[in-house]
Amino acid sequence: MMFMFTERTAVFLFFITLPYYVRNYSQHRLYHDRQHGRQCSQACHQASISKCIVSCHGLAALVLGINAVTSHLPESNYPVLFIVSLALGTLVGTLLDIAGKFNRIVQHFSKSKLAEGLSTGILLYCIGTLSMVGPIMSALYGDNTYLFTNATLDLVTSTVLASTYGFGMILAAPVLFLSQGSIYLITSLAGDVISDELMNEISIVGGVLIASSGLAILEIKDCKTLNMLPSLVVPVFFFIAKYMIGF
Repeated sequence: MMFMFTERTAVFLFFITLPYYVRNYSQHRLYHDRQHGRQCSQACHQASISKCIVSCHGLAALVLGINAVTSHLPESNYPVLFIVSLALGTLVGTLLDIAGKFNRIVQHFSKSKLAEGLSTGILLYCIGTLSMVGPIMSALYGDNTYLFTNATLDLVTSTVLASTYGFGMILAAPVLFLSQGSIYLITSLAGDVISDELMNEISIVGGVLIASSGLAILEIKDCKTLNMLPSLVVPVFFFIAKYMIGF
């Protein structure tokens, strides 16, 4: 237990101090380049480093998603359910145009610099597979893996947004706390109703969506993961129908 606490603390401190080292490294490189007559701006270095960090987190999301699917699929009694869930959920999400509405909301609130940053940050923090699956897994099983991964992704996003829009980006923190806290609280209260079988199916679908997010972060394939979010509730309706019909 002490080892786990120490390890998590070390990871937390590393990512907290990461922006400081990124900035110092960028400044050092800028000074070095100027000394040798190279014309390279600090913004260029920061953008390059940020992109490398984001790519690392994209790989992490991809690996976590694949691991979630391969871990839970052998335990599934309905190995085809996740395919049906993805098909139906993506169809509903596409018809509702969730991704398009997300982009329009961001553009609507982008009338000032801070408003643009806050709207973009809040939507990026609160709407996503990791943001929803993380609190659920933590509440039911005490598994904080997705929460930690989501936190590191949000840290990188916050660093980039804060460098552009300023210190006011901290106002997004209470919204994120309320969002994930509400999901955690509701899941904890409904823990007796949610069966392990249902959570296994949700974990499979969630794993696919997390892997999809990783592909989008890596700019390999934009699967429009936001349109796939309704897939997470399809197993819920399946099990409700299963118990009502009694098959």
